[in-house]
Amino acid sequence: MMPADAGLIRIGSMERYADLSQRAVLDTRALVWQSSPSAGVERRFLDRCGGEVARATSIVRYAPGSRFERHHHGGGEEILVLEGTFSDEHGDYAAGTYLRNPVGSSHAPFSENGCTLLVKLQQMHPADQQRVVIDTASSAWLPGLVTGLEVRSLHAFGSEHVALVRWAPGTVFQPHGHPGGEEILVLEGVFQDEHGSYPAGSWLRNPPGSGHHPWSEAGCTIWVKTGHLPASIGPDGTKAPNPTPVKAAP
Repeated sequence: MMPADAGLIRIGSMERYADLSQRAVLDTRALVWQSSPSAGVERRFLDRCGGEVARATSIVRYAPGSRFERHHHGGGEEILVLEGTFSDEHGDYAAGTYLRNPVGSSHAPFSENGCTLLVKLQQMHPADQQRVVIDTASSAWLPGLVTGLEVRSLHAFGSEHVALVRWAPGTVFQPHGHPGGEEILVLEGVFQDEHGSYPAGSWLRNPPGSGHHPWSEAGCTIWVKTGHLPASIGPDGTKAPNPTPVKAAP
C-alpha cells in the first residue's frame, strides 16, 4: 500500500499530512524511525503540524531503559500501548492499555523493557479534564450496530468518540458519513472499504464530510476515533482552540 500524497507538506520543518481536510493513508510499518530529543526514544510521524512541539500523531518506540524528561501537556496526550510496557510515576501500562492525560497534566515517562505506542498530542478539548486509564485486555466487548461487529468504548466527550472495534470475518457495515472526520489504526487483520484494503499497521484519516462503505473479509481489529477533525466540539458547543505548546514531548 503506497502512502497518499495529498496534504504531505514541508517534511523538513516536521509538517506531515498537516492539511486535515485531505484524506491520508499510511503503512506505518514502512516509515522510517526518526530520533526524538531523548536518547532511545524514536518516532514515526503520521500527521504533524508544528516544530518539535506540535499537534501530532505518531508511532513512538522506547528502547529498553529509555526515558523522556518530565514535560507538560499543553494540549493533552492520548496513548494506546501497542507493544511492551510503558511507565511513568503513576504506574505501569501493558500492551493494550489506553491512556488520556488531559490538558495541563505532566509526567516523566519511561520504559524498563521497551514499548511501542500510538501517541496523539495537542488534540484535546481543554474542558475534557478526565484522566483515563483502561486495560482493554480485561474490558468487555459489547455488540456493535451490525452482526459480527463488537465494540470496546474507550472515551467520549462532546463530538469525540474513541473505541476499539472488532470485525468478524465477512462483516459488512452500512455506508455512512463522518461529519467530524474519522481516524483508524488497524491493529490486527485486514480492514477494507471501497477505496482499498488496509492490513495491520495501516493508518487512515478520513476528513470531515467524508463517507465510506467498510467491511472485512478476513476479520480485523481497529482503533477508531471520530468527531475530532479539525477539532473536538465540547458538549456546550465550544470548539477546542489551537493549544499553546509548553514543552517538547515525543
